[in-house]
Amino acid sequence: MLTLLENINKFDIILASRSPRRSDLLKMIGLKFKVCPSDAEELYQHHLSPIEYVINNAKKKNEHIALKYPDSLVISADTIVVLDNEIMEKPHDKYHAVETLKKLSGRTHEVITGFGISLFSLNKALFEHQITKVTFRDLTHDEIEAYCNTGEPFDKAGGYGAQGIGSIIIEKVDGCFFNVVGLPLSKFYIILKQFLSGI
Repeated sequence: MLTLLENINKFDIILASRSPRRSDLLKMIGLKFKVCPSDAEELYQHHLSPIEYVINNAKKKNEHIALKYPDSLVISADTIVVLDNEIMEKPHDKYHAVETLKKLSGRTHEVITGFGISLFSLNKALFEHQITKVTFRDLTHDEIEAYCNTGEPFDKAGGYGAQGIGSIIIEKVDGCFFNVVGLPLSKFYIILKQFLSGI
């Protein structure tokens, strides 16, 4: 990837996320970066649509780090799961995880990632979003219990990890699979290329 974006080597790049999945995805495409997680709080505001909410979260995370490192390219993202226009938050305990997976069982939901890049010293930022539809097969109570007992659901939007054990509960993915993991790589590359073209 670095050979495709020649001027990217001029910049220090920071990923404003503690997600190991996003780190793995960016490493997979050859990006060199350091991780500096943002502690910006994600508070749901009911007047926002799910897309507005997730982009707003990505912007808040970005600004929190960009202010500290004004000469660095800062990458941020936020991913949510939406069912019937309801945002399914990360489960805070096993009961919450079980209830979330019951709701998603046999249904199609949307995974929405808001993401962007900024360079504070040039007052430049570019944000976008990607939507992927994911369909779960019908899950039995025992399957949901067993999956929750693995511990995988507890730090993930919607209570599942598509790149892990959660892959066995997914029947179909319509759209970018990497978006479900945490960052839509193809669209991210396009946005990064657009961002760099003006610098």
